[in-house]
Amino acid sequence: MIYELLTMGRISVDVYPNDIGVGLEDVNTFGKYLGGSPANVAVAAAKYGHKTSVITRVGDDPFGVYLRRELNRYGSDDKNVSVDPKLQTCVTFCAIKPPEDFPLYFYGRFPTAPDLQISKEDIDFDAVKNTKIFWTTLTGMCQEPAASAQIAAHEVRPREELADDQHTILDLDFRPMFWENPEDATEAAQELLKHATIAIGNREECAVAVGDGTPDEQAGRLLDAGVKIAVVKMGSKGVMAKTADGAVISAPTPVETANGLGAGDSFGGAFTHGILAGWPLEKVLDFANAAGAIVASQIACSEAMPIESEVKSFLAERGRAF
Repeated sequence: MIYELLTMGRISVDVYPNDIGVGLEDVNTFGKYLGGSPANVAVAAAKYGHKTSVITRVGDDPFGVYLRRELNRYGSDDKNVSVDPKLQTCVTFCAIKPPEDFPLYFYGRFPTAPDLQISKEDIDFDAVKNTKIFWTTLTGMCQEPAASAQIAAHEVRPREELADDQHTILDLDFRPMFWENPEDATEAAQELLKHATIAIGNREECAVAVGDGTPDEQAGRLLDAGVKIAVVKMGSKGVMAKTADGAVISAPTPVETANGLGAGDSFGGAFTHGILAGWPLEKVLDFANAAGAIVASQIACSEAMPIESEVKSFLAERGRAF
């Protein structure tokens, strides 16, 4: 099977409150959604019409059935989802207190989770080698055997042997609760950068990987590590992408934030769409920024991932040519 995007790592059931602005102790009803960053990115790209899948694990339980069913419903096949016979599917609760307070509570991830038990035996290495874009995350390196499995997957597609239309994207999503020592995360990031052609992270995540500094300095260090495109998210200042030929910056698209948690994954799925389409880098960033803003303005993450016409309409309504 040849995919346009194959992601690897975390998946969970996201449980979001229907009662907004209060703590979980005061919530009466919830909605459940597919979640987990790599899974969300695969779903987002699938909604743009791409053939996608995610290498992950779920428990042998009703929530595992739900997640596999949701992947298929969104158009991202579940052929690379393994079922763990012992561990339960992870559930993530979130309190929603706009505009900036969205605390997460992880259940079923400690001391381990099904997707942290991904092994080399779970991986279709031909699919990894042949996919147009292979997307992994720093979080997937926080525990064995998932870390070794992820490195093994990278080793079957050496950076110097990739075709011109192939990319390996590293999402520098650093979540401190998953690491005993930040230094271990830095070491893991530096190992993954040996394989990546594109790295994406916010200022704090880039600092874990290559040290603190200005966005331009951080992007430069990512390029020095061997990536072709370094993407640094700068919050209210937009997003910078730097290559050997220079840097471009996309200004943010302001919205009223309903839930900021899925914006980065929507950005990622839209970014891969633009790369697969061969758009100029500035156009890719503008589109991805807008896709992220659309999801930030809604409660759900996976369910809110837009299609291309919605993103273009969103930009047009704000007077931004595309």
